[in-house]
Amino acid sequence: MKGILFAIIAGLSITMQGIFNSSMSQVISGWHTTVIVHLVGFAIALIVYTLTRDGDIRNITSIRPLYITGGTFGVIVIFSELVAFNELGPASAIAILLVAQLLAAFIVELKGWFEEKKLQVKGYQLAGVALMITGVVLFKL
Repeated sequence: MKGILFAIIAGLSITMQGIFNSSMSQVISGWHTTVIVHLVGFAIALIVYTLTRDGDIRNITSIRPLYITGGTFGVIVIFSELVAFNELGPASAIAILLVAQLLAAFIVELKGWFEEKKLQVKGYQLAGVALMITGVVLFKL
């Protein structure tokens, strides 16, 4: 249940973030927006970390160096999302984003990349992906 709740919170937050970032980028540039968003996010994360003291930073040496580059995807996500929102509108951008995200996650699990448990493909899973893609196409008509 906790996972579902946090997935819903993330989905709502991604939408609101995209709308806010898109609006901000129309006043300043997309790259300025991306920098500001990450600075604000860093400040909030630092405050929350300071209050909770969750985890142990000394364990950072046991992280694969590739995984430390994850913040790079944050920059790509913010900039790409604000451009997509400006060009397509929030609903269409999110619909396409969700399908791309699902396909990427599906392939990662299918191949067992990045230490994820390898997934056995089932017909209904492929049908679900096809239905989502069909839904995006119908949504865009």
